[in-house]
Amino acid sequence: MSDPISDMLTRIRNGGRALLPAIELPHSKIKESVAKILKSEGYVTDVVVEGETKKTIKIRLKYNGKKNVIEGLKRISKPGLRKYVGSTEIPRVRGGLGVAIVSTSEGLLTDQQARKKNLGGELLCYIW
Repeated sequence: MSDPISDMLTRIRNGGRALLPAIELPHSKIKESVAKILKSEGYVTDVVVEGETKKTIKIRLKYNGKKNVIEGLKRISKPGLRKYVGSTEIPRVRGGLGVAIVSTSEGLLTDQQARKKNLGGELLCYIW
């Protein structure tokens, strides 16, 4: 697998379309950080890391009736073409209704947190 973050976003997108209650994916620190941001922003209900030697991340998806709370996910910075932005260049997703995840020197932050701390970095993905 050349791009684990894209794989994670695709699993979330497919699980939401299939109305699955939860999805599981292989563990990595960056995926765990992205999942925790999704939980803190209210896009998923729960994030649990299971296992000791072979860890997995279990993400419980959130629905409004039969409609997924996450309307869209888009990977921005890819392995073949990285996208870096300064703190003043961080875009607003859907006029502030969505979230951009930025990888900074202080870890993964949402677009609002990065602007507040005046930090730029790699623009990973958009979620709305």
